[in-house]
Amino acid sequence: MESGGKVKRGAGGRKGGGPKKKPVSRSVKAGLQFPVGRIGRYLKKGRYSQRVGTGAPVYLAAVLEYLAAEVVLLVLFYAACNFTF
Repeated sequence: MESGGKVKRGAGGRKGGGPKKKPVSRSVKAGLQFPVGRIGRYLKKGRYSQRVGTGAPVYLAAVLEYLAAEVVLLVLFYAACNFTF
């Protein structure tokens, strides 16, 4: 017999019974190596604007990661050109 009561819910409004999901960082969701959460925190803390959108730190992290990769490639190319035995 089913009771006509409410369905029990877990923490955060989840339905009970299942294991809690492992949290996934925004860097992993965006496929980036640079820390999106930390960049967002710095944007808010630095008082660059009154509000910071959710996409702004993701975009900035992607740009910074691209620039860092370009610098590393240039350094590797320069080192390979000047390498002698």
